[in-house]
Amino acid sequence: MKINTTSPRLILTISIIAIKGLLYAQSDSLVIPLWKNGAPGFENKKNEPEEAKDYRVKNINNPSITIFFPPPEIANGTAVLICPGGGFRLLVFKSEGLDPAKYLNKLGITAIILKYRLPREPNSPYSLEKQPAEDAYRAMRLVRSHAPEWKIDTNRLGMLGFSAGGEVVDVIAFGSGKGNSQAADPVDRMNGRPDFIMQVYPGPLFIPGSVPATAPPAFLIAGDEDTCCSVTVVSLLEKYRAAKVPVEAHILARADHAFNMGYRSELQSVKNWPTLMTYWLFDNKYIPKIPGK
Repeated sequence: MKINTTSPRLILTISIIAIKGLLYAQSDSLVIPLWKNGAPGFENKKNEPEEAKDYRVKNINNPSITIFFPPPEIANGTAVLICPGGGFRLLVFKSEGLDPAKYLNKLGITAIILKYRLPREPNSPYSLEKQPAEDAYRAMRLVRSHAPEWKIDTNRLGMLGFSAGGEVVDVIAFGSGKGNSQAADPVDRMNGRPDFIMQVYPGPLFIPGSVPATAPPAFLIAGDEDTCCSVTVVSLLEKYRAAKVPVEAHILARADHAFNMGYRSELQSVKNWPTLMTYWLFDNKYIPKIPGK
């Protein structure tokens, strides 16, 4: 039987299917710039295009958050801001952003990926001492400002950092996070401190001399052969224990840097490290149950 592809009814049906598919593809994520008019002091760079290729993103001048919502039937109110690594030269957006976001969604967690500015990119106008903190604080406050509509518990908003992304976490995790009560923008009046942190082979920058007693509970993990970041984990562990703040740390034998979510490794300990994080989230009551158990 020959199908009449010019039939108005068939065209309408195909259009409806296409629209439904487009809506479904867009419904699980949302992109929001950190500042409506561009980053303070760099508003003129707002419309410069990013460079996205394969696993990475570069040339970020209009920092933003990308929100991935879990299925409504398992959403539990916990949210995590993900900071991918890349040495402040690029963002490893897929392996340290999209992949962990998908994993967290399966736990019922709202996952938010931060695209922060890159001070070590060639010819970057940004400062390592200023922009990472500025972007991270603004992202945390922006998420909290949307908590009612996104059904997020503002007391269960954490951060997950990989490598340099871990340094972005550390730059704001140990302060008060207190907003500016006199700020013209209501977002800037909100608290920017995370309620918990999860650090995966975090870099050494912004580690405080001591961890305050008010520090957020921490999950830390790195590979033993990662001579830089395993030391960071040990240092943070010692400081957390001295402050008597809850902490869990893992050093994985034979593992090196950049094992991402573990799927590329032949080591079972590396392949299954996200399960350790899941157990930690459950034990600390950030998620109500472990999927499949």
